[in-house]
Amino acid sequence: MAAKRKVGNLLALAVLSYLTMGPKHPYELSRTLRDNGDDRSIRFNHGSLYMVIAQLAKAGFVAEQETTRAGQRPERTVYAITDAGRAELHDWLRELVGEPDHEYPHFVAALSLIAALPPDEAVALLRQRLVRLGSLRSSTRTLVDGALASGLHPLFLVEEDYRAALLDAEIAFVERFIGQITDPETGWGPQWAAFHTGQKGYES
Repeated sequence: MAAKRKVGNLLALAVLSYLTMGPKHPYELSRTLRDNGDDRSIRFNHGSLYMVIAQLAKAGFVAEQETTRAGQRPERTVYAITDAGRAELHDWLRELVGEPDHEYPHFVAALSLIAALPPDEAVALLRQRLVRLGSLRSSTRTLVDGALASGLHPLFLVEEDYRAALLDAEIAFVERFIGQITDPETGWGPQWAAFHTGQKGYES
């Protein structure tokens, strides 16, 4: 069972991870997150980063090390990870890697209710999704190939490999689903369309 975290935002996990490399102020952390492409995996902005750092400090996982000022720029507080923060980082990563969690993807929710659309519209939208999925798969592959060509070790691209594998699986599923609807002999389309014709609440 997943542990109840004092700070549950995954951005906190990234902050703790990068602070193991040395103390940083929030601007450095933000730049590091973006330079390493973490914004593809973890949603964050300037405000959310500062909020998470404040939560980590309150929980005792990071501590202020010093505050500096350069010229007319605002003061910058440098944070360092604490021993409690290191323990939290390792425990949290072990949980995330070893324990599958029940997630609630938007597409799964849409699939559970897709019968509310007429089959022709559903198929058109699924084909539209296939085009978009193909584009995402292509851009992910381009990103990985470019990074590998620049000398980056594959270990630091494993999340992109996983993302590509998920895209491959979803593409295969959507193609199969379209076939299940449109197959001229066994397709669900006619029965699905009849359902819409006969149910007032689901008329197209």
